[in-house]
Amino acid sequence: MPSTRTEAMFLPRMRDLGKMLVAFGGVLILLGLALWSGSGAGWLGRLPGDVRIERDHSAFYFPIVTCIIISIVLSLILSLFRR
Repeated sequence: MPSTRTEAMFLPRMRDLGKMLVAFGGVLILLGLALWSGSGAGWLGRLPGDVRIERDHSAFYFPIVTCIIISIVLSLILSLFRR
């Protein structure tokens, strides 16, 4: 039982935050396992629009399209948790 009014106000919010953090951690673990196993290595970072410049002794790589797609997917997932 919460002993003060302030604790009674913040306790439900903290429980929701804890649930969200656990769910987010689970998603990160699943994503990490998928990438570690190699299932994401085929297309991840090799999409049309990803910038790759290779010279004699240097290389520059910026996966802009991959970043945009990951951002959209994470935004959709997080919007489900806000509801």
